[in-house]
Amino acid sequence: MTDLPTPVIAIVGRPNVGKSTLFNRMTRSRDALVADLPGLTRDRHYGTGRIGERPFLIIDTGGFEPVAKEGIVHEMAKQTRQAIAEADALIFLVDGRAGLTGADQAIADDLRKAGRPLVVAVNKAEGMRYGTVTAEFHELGLGEPLAISSAHGDGVRELVESLLERIAPLPDPVLEEDGVAAPIAEERGPRRIKIAIVGRPNVGKSTLVNTLLGEERVIVFDLPGTTRDSIHIDFDRGGRQYTLIDTAGLRRRGKVFEAVEKFSVVKTLQSVADANVVVLVLDARQEISDQDTHIAGFVVESGRAVVVAINKWDGLGEYERERIKRDAVRKLQFLAFARTHHISALKGQGIAAVMKSVDGAAAAAFTKLATPKLTRALVEAVDKQTPPRHGLSRPKLRYAHQGGQNPPVIVIHGNGLDHVPETYRRYLEASFRETFSLQGTPLRVEFRSTRNPYAADDGR
Repeated sequence: MTDLPTPVIAIVGRPNVGKSTLFNRMTRSRDALVADLPGLTRDRHYGTGRIGERPFLIIDTGGFEPVAKEGIVHEMAKQTRQAIAEADALIFLVDGRAGLTGADQAIADDLRKAGRPLVVAVNKAEGMRYGTVTAEFHELGLGEPLAISSAHGDGVRELVESLLERIAPLPDPVLEEDGVAAPIAEERGPRRIKIAIVGRPNVGKSTLVNTLLGEERVIVFDLPGTTRDSIHIDFDRGGRQYTLIDTAGLRRRGKVFEAVEKFSVVKTLQSVADANVVVLVLDARQEISDQDTHIAGFVVESGRAVVVAINKWDGLGEYERERIKRDAVRKLQFLAFARTHHISALKGQGIAAVMKSVDGAAAAAFTKLATPKLTRALVEAVDKQTPPRHGLSRPKLRYAHQGGQNPPVIVIHGNGLDHVPETYRRYLEASFRETFSLQGTPLRVEFRSTRNPYAADDGR
């Protein structure tokens, strides 16, 4: 059977009608932010869904105001129109409790020109007579409206099935010799490197994403905090496969007031945890702030591989460049294992070097270390510098093995290791990193002491 492309469905509607709730219902996730605030979703947000053996892609869009001519609302409308162009079918979501509005009429006029199959879904219909709640929406002239409840799931399956049947009818099953339908095999593609782009608001994260993609996939708007969701975007470069995660800019905890911003912080932290490699974007035209170091600290604590990209490097004089280099070394010394690049996301300068370091950091994060080689490296490190005594005895480090990846974890076994000081742990980390060329990734060293069978039992 010939593989068919996965159908794409876009959810479109005015602000606050429940688009993100429907997206989460269809993807069985919480991948889109949901809050009772108009204008929460600004970028296109992608997810995957499945009904039986029928997979589909779903796009969540921002509140659509097609008549907007300028500002962020206009940018949101551009994003929605791009989603409409990418989609095979549309869900036009309206609010059954608010009734038909002039904004709904304007959107209907716009969607009619798109020429895509669509269904008018009347949301928030729980507890209402379906015939009554959908009646006035016939006036849109877009076919039979379907009453649903995104929050409760009522009518959602029927909605998706009706769209899929119009754009991607389920093919007849391939029969085996005994007449039983053969199962549809799923192919697993090569693993993609997941890259989270993080940093303070307005440092150029979305510009970097757009430069890598070669299109305006993410809104770039001269206003701090424009990106509110974390957007996952697959792309290929140089024969390698990646997933970019463009995150909302993190602010200091004391400045996080709105519910929207609180959601954004959570999404950013989740994105870091979900990534294989984090690109920390800094602004060369601003001082490296405490917030920059806090973000970097969280990335390291999460164990993620890191590449530092100091953006807006073009146009700086030699004095300013030397200043920011010294500032970075001093304030981000705990990121000494990561490569640092000076780039211009807007002009595309230094991007190739960043991606090369991303590849190297990912390789280091997922490296496999053989036990004999680790033990040999441990013995050499101990020969160079023995651990300090604790009382009358000295800890004995006997052998090492790998305990995990992303980040690499090295487990050291021996006697009396409970008293190995933190300074010696850091020495061993540096020694392993140098021996195995583990640049770009944090490294964890764990100690496990062997119990002495002849030691006195406190319970005797």
